[in-house]
Parts: sequence; C-alpha cells; structure tokens
Amino acid sequence: MPLQDLTPELRTRLSRLERLAGWFVLLALALLMLGFGYYAYHTAQRKGWFVIKARYFTLLDRATGLRVGDPVKLMGFEVGRITRIEAQPPEDFYYNVYVEFEVRAPYHGYLWTTGSRVRVTPADLWGKRELEVTKGTGGTATYILHPLRDVPVAALTELPDPARWQLAEDIYAPDAPQILVHAQSPLSPEVIRTLQEIGRTRVRLLDTRETRRFFTGIWNDREGRFDPYTPQSKPYWLRAEETPALTERLDQLVRQVEAALPGLMALTNDVRATLAQATELTRNLDATLTALRPALTNFGELSAQLRGEGALGAWLLDPPARTNLGQILASAPATLQHATQLLARADQSVEQLTTELLSTLEHLGAITASLRQQVEANTNLLAHISDAIRHADEFVQGLKRHWLLRSAFRTRPSDTNAPPSSPAPRTAPIRAPRDSTR
Repeated sequence: MPLQDLTPELRTRLSRLERLAGWFVLLALALLMLGFGYYAYHTAQRKGWFVIKARYFTLLDRATGLRVGDPVKLMGFEVGRITRIEAQPPEDFYYNVYVEFEVRAPYHGYLWTTGSRVRVTPADLWGKRELEVTKGTGGTATYILHPLRDVPVAALTELPDPARWQLAEDIYAPDAPQILVHAQSPLSPEVIRTLQEIGRTRVRLLDTRETRRFFTGIWNDREGRFDPYTPQSKPYWLRAEETPALTERLDQLVRQVEAALPGLMALTNDVRATLAQATELTRNLDATLTALRPALTNFGELSAQLRGEGALGAWLLDPPARTNLGQILASAPATLQHATQLLARADQSVEQLTTELLSTLEHLGAITASLRQQVEANTNLLAHISDAIRHADEFVQGLKRHWLLRSAFRTRPSDTNAPPSSPAPRTAPIRAPRDSTR
C-alpha cells in the first residue's frame, strides 16, 4: 500500500517507529565503535604501539627456528619482537645471519654495554628457538633519553646546576689507550680539572635535568661516546651466545649412540662370556669342595687329637721334657732382651770406632794436604830430596869399593840356603881291558 494512502495517524506512528529504529542503529554503531576502540587501545598497549622501542641486532650462524614476529624475552618477560632476519653478504666469512629486533621501553634500560648478551635457546621439542637478552652488569647505557650538548671546557664552570650534568663520552689519556673518566660520570670539579690538564677544548655532555619521550643518543663502541640518534641510525649490536636447536642436539646424540652401539654390543658379548665362565667356575668349585670335604673332616679329627691330655703331643714328649721346654720358652724373652742389649752395645761400640776412624782419616787427610801444600810451595824440595838420595847411594857404593871397608860389605853364602852344586859332567864309561877289543 502506498504511503499516501495511509491515514494521518498511521503516518505519525510509522515515522516514530522509523526514528526509534534509526536511534537504535546509531546506538549500536556507537557501541561497536567504542568496543573496537577499546580493543585497539588494549592491543596497542599490550604490543607497545604507543611506547618507544630500542632497535638492536645480532649476528648468528643459522636462522633455524627463528621467524619475524617471534617474541624477545628478558628475565622471563616478553619485551620485544624480531623485526628482520636476513643472510649476511657472501664475503662475510665470520657470520651467516643478521637478526634485528626491538625492545620496548622501559626494558631497554636493562641493556648495558657490559653483561648484556643475546642468548638463542631452544623453545620446544620441534626445533623452535627464541631470543633472550640478558641484563647488563656495568658499562654505559645503550640508549639515552637526555639531550646531548657539546660544551667548551672553559664554560663548564658556568653551567647551571653542574651536579646534574654527565659526561657523554669516555675521556682517554692523550698518549695511551687508558680511560681516565668513564662516560655517564657526574661533572665534578675533579673531572673539570682532568679535562683541563689533558688539554681538551670541548666535551660532550648529557643534560639529565630533562628526560624526553624519544631517544636522543645511542652508544658508539668504536668511538667511546654517545652519538645523536635518528631513525636512520644503525641499531646497537649485542653479541650472541648461540645454542643448537633441540632437534640438532638430538641428531648429534643419535649419531653418538650409533657410533657407540658396536662397542656396546661387544661389551654385552664380553659380559655374556664372563658370566658363562663364572658359572663354569662356580660348578667346578662346587665339585672341588665336595671332593675336599673328606680331607677337611680328616684334618679336623687329626687336629682334635693334637689337643688335650693324652693327645699326640703328649705322647711325643714326656713330662720332664715338657717341663724343660716350658722353662726354655719362659726364659726365651729374657735371653732375647739380653741379646738385644748386647747388640745395642755392639752397635754403639761400632759407631764410636767408626767415629774415631773417621777422625783419624780426617787428621791423615789434613797431614797429606799440609804436605801437599808444602810441596806445592817449595817446588825444589823434591829435587833436593832426590839429590840427597842419589848422593847417599853414591857414598855407600864408594864405601863398598874402599879397600878398608870392602870386607864389611862382602856377602856370605849360607850353607842351608845355598843352591846344590851342579854334578860333574859325565865321562866315558870305564871298560875292562878284555872288553876293549869288543
């Protein structure tokens, strides 16, 4: 039915219903937009869309188990995401994979130049890995939120509130690679005096009176100072401690087990052979004990006969002999004690004799040494002694040849010790006259 054919009352009711439906649609649309905004706000807050993010990178051997968008953890908290994974240039022979990630504020304040590392650890049993950054232990901050100022050294004393200014660079000695003052040290009179002594004209400072909501500087490890931060600045490098994926470790374990299986099988065979030999030895030992049981019984009976009155020992020795043997055995300790004392005295006598002999030898050595010293000191002594002996010999020989004393040196033959005289030579045998014609 056309709208013109309706009565005025129906038209009024229909227009009211249309307005009510329109208000309901607008209210539903407003609630939908409010819910979407609430969801977007909490999602942005959860993912850190409204907070600043510090950019870092690390270099790895492989990208196994890592993907763009994977979380980055710090002390168990999810503090960032992986934003980029690429292969290194072919001419880089030290590293293979470039991984860039971001850390949300304020967690970037836990990352310092000393102690902060990237650990690549297994995340599950299927080869998944994750990045975890460690808390710094010293050094300087990697990113700062304070303004940087290059100030002349002559104007440092004129700075307002100088206790809230810090150095933005390491101060080195002029002629040696030695850090005199570390970065982020307060600007004290001693620091100003050190800068003046080494001849610095300008110095880079941090104005800690102001904290901005965006990064103002990034640490430069090579230069030892904070450089101004821009969106085109290179991320800060955190060195990595890489752990192989769990699947790779399981593969290595399986290979080691496969390599050890032949030795394990050989060991099992050796154990089986050893058990068989032990069983055979036990069987032989049982048979041996069974065979030795009568001999042990006889030995027990024989030993029983050697004990008590009327035993074999009593038969071999009569009562007086046993009494004498007991007395001898009783006096044996005293005899041994006397022998020990006698040996001790003999040992003392031998020791004294040895001591005296050593003393005599020492005196003899001293006399010999003194004689040697005399001979070495008087080089003509031996020549004089030799000449004296030679002249004495000539004198005695002259006495032997003198007619008056010649008989005194004549040797007298002894009757008992003289050698037997040689027999006269044999002549031709004597023959009878009647045998001469033969």
